[in-house]
Amino acid sequence: MSRWSSRGIARVLLVTVALLLAASCSPGRGQPTGSGSPRSGSASGDGSGSSSMAGTTFDTMRGVRVVTVGDIACAPGQAETSIACRDDDTARLAEQFRPRYVLPLGDLQYDNGEFEDFRKAYAQTWGKLLAITRPVPGNHDYLEAGAAGYLEYFKAQTGGRNYYAFDIGDWRYYALDSNCEQMDCAGEAVWLDKDMTANPRKCTAIAMHHPRYSSGTDPLHGDRLEVRPLWGVALLHHADLALAGHEHQYQRFRAMDADGHITDDGLVSFVVGTGGKSLYEKGRPEKGEVLAYNARAGVLDLKLGTAGFGWRFRNVDGKTIDEGVQACH
Repeated sequence: MSRWSSRGIARVLLVTVALLLAASCSPGRGQPTGSGSPRSGSASGDGSGSSSMAGTTFDTMRGVRVVTVGDIACAPGQAETSIACRDDDTARLAEQFRPRYVLPLGDLQYDNGEFEDFRKAYAQTWGKLLAITRPVPGNHDYLEAGAAGYLEYFKAQTGGRNYYAFDIGDWRYYALDSNCEQMDCAGEAVWLDKDMTANPRKCTAIAMHHPRYSSGTDPLHGDRLEVRPLWGVALLHHADLALAGHEHQYQRFRAMDADGHITDDGLVSFVVGTGGKSLYEKGRPEKGEVLAYNARAGVLDLKLGTAGFGWRFRNVDGKTIDEGVQACH
């Protein structure tokens, strides 16, 4: 009789959980605000997803430069204010970093993700970076049935798929769909397990619109249990980095597993919903939160290196709010 390894049993259990637990998620909005400041400063060696790369800083780290943010373009014709419709500013900021890729984190065109709205609004700002864009869909992108407008606008960039994977330097990057009420997240988790098995990497990132962990202001903008199976599969394969939007502020969380435990083997996660649409009030700090910021729109600048990653969140005023480096597992 053959003997099952503990890792093999864990894989079967996690994929089974994915099949059983893929849950629904509902679109919703919090309340915009322009107030707030970081809860803490830049990263330090405190075990909070900062650095085990002695002597390395964001500036000295070498790697492929990418920019990520979600919750971006207002409806065509909506007026800009100090805290809303600042996608032109965030797009200009992203261009300054000369990224190899732009990785938008969903809710890219408000309010309903219609194709004509993408052409009239998103295309005028972030659309200038379309050739290097690799997005994921958000709940507002699905308000157009089947995310048809999103899929049509980004057809060349996504191959017409709502989830996919590709390589960024030495990294494997998974652009996932967390709209589990609208699509088959259980099947997506099975696909994720197969692709990660076939494409092992030292460094791996997952991205989706809805965050597993978020200090949100209401039940629609806090921790999201429906993405737990996707996190579980990613952790089974020792993934390192998780990116999400949905909550319209910047948050960084310590390395955590899919079940709310802080652990060195977990995913360091970022919520980057500061793409310009609006800003939300801070919620009660959730377990693992290192920093939350909601004063200004901004983008997350990442360097994906051979053995780790560096991050720097900068707002549209040019101020660095958070930065650090982290080794891959």
